[in-house]
Amino acid sequence: MRTFEELESAVRSYSRGWPTVFTKAKGYKLWDTDEKEYIDFFAGAGTLNYGHNDNAMQQKMIEYIQSDGIIHSLDMGTTPRKDFLERFKEVILTPRNLDYKIMFPGPTGTNTVESALKIARKVTGRETVISFTNAFHGMTIGSLSVTGNSFKRRGAGIPLHHSVSMPFDNYVDGHDSIVYLERFLEDSGSGVALPAAIILETVQGEGGINAARMDWLKKVEELCKRWDILLIIDDVQAGNGRTGTFFSFEPAGIDPDIVCLSKSIGGIGLPMAITLIKPEHDIWGPGEHNGTFRGNNLAFITAAEALKNWENDEFSKAVQEKGDFLKKAVEMLIEKYPELNGEARGRGLMQGIAIGKEGLASDICAEAFKRGLIVETSGPDDEVVKFLPPLIIDEEGLEKGLQLLEDSIQHVLN
Repeated sequence: MRTFEELESAVRSYSRGWPTVFTKAKGYKLWDTDEKEYIDFFAGAGTLNYGHNDNAMQQKMIEYIQSDGIIHSLDMGTTPRKDFLERFKEVILTPRNLDYKIMFPGPTGTNTVESALKIARKVTGRETVISFTNAFHGMTIGSLSVTGNSFKRRGAGIPLHHSVSMPFDNYVDGHDSIVYLERFLEDSGSGVALPAAIILETVQGEGGINAARMDWLKKVEELCKRWDILLIIDDVQAGNGRTGTFFSFEPAGIDPDIVCLSKSIGGIGLPMAITLIKPEHDIWGPGEHNGTFRGNNLAFITAAEALKNWENDEFSKAVQEKGDFLKKAVEMLIEKYPELNGEARGRGLMQGIAIGKEGLASDICAEAFKRGLIVETSGPDDEVVKFLPPLIIDEEGLEKGLQLLEDSIQHVLN
């Protein structure tokens, strides 16, 4: 690790928690330079929902590169771009009766969030955006302004304005945050101006795997409609099947004005992001929001291939079944080890155990790495052991990873 310590910026993060050099990955496994095998319960922070190096996606890329296909094209028309747009409409939007324009804002999650905030302000003519406690929406200035984590916000180095944070669902036990939010909107003395948009994650990933109830999501949408506020769903981590349906908000039956997707939308881990915008809100001028790398043709190819998983409901059902298996395992661990003071969180294959003792979650994840399991923490105090295995993982992989986790829990507690 000396090269990274000597030459790379101190900002590096994951290489500190997992101090090895990885060389190979396939499916739900990775190997390092010592040929040690690891089970992946991290999946590139939710970027590798379809696993490492999917064979079909690999082959599509190889064939395209060998045919001298265009790699970089800004927003010019290319065959991969055309194919992805048509496939996304056919496989994802039309079957769900969703009507969106598809925008390519740049390669990362924070790019799609920035574009969503800008178009919401442009459409409404208002400045304020309401976000929620423990939200995480990205690391650029606009995205940070609607992010809750104080450590990350301080990294901006400047005041972050034009946003207001409201309590997320179940932020305070026994208190209805919808009533609180509604009162702020109704009261001219609240100090909160009518916002351009409300932005939220249905399951807060970095914020601690806090899953909003479907009824709460419906009420937020009702508030937005009543007050003519745009609803932005940040599905960067919770989307692309992570919670069992392609969009995490599908079970709530809501119809957001804007949807942010990145991470696994590219299929194999290539940088890609899209912003879905209701047609009536798509009032951009040409080039009003742009970026050099908004035309990643290799990502279009693998993204289109990944959509084959959504041509019927088999893949979705399989994810939901694995999610049920993981939930039962999590509940068993919490019951078996009361010293954890654990709380089960999340849904689908986006779950976690919130641990009541400070530092314990980090110690468990560190021990798990030594034993061959890649798993990270989340939450404002790194108090949640967070499970994001690739969606293609089989029951054997889940069982093996969970056994490594339990061994780590036993070791740390003893």
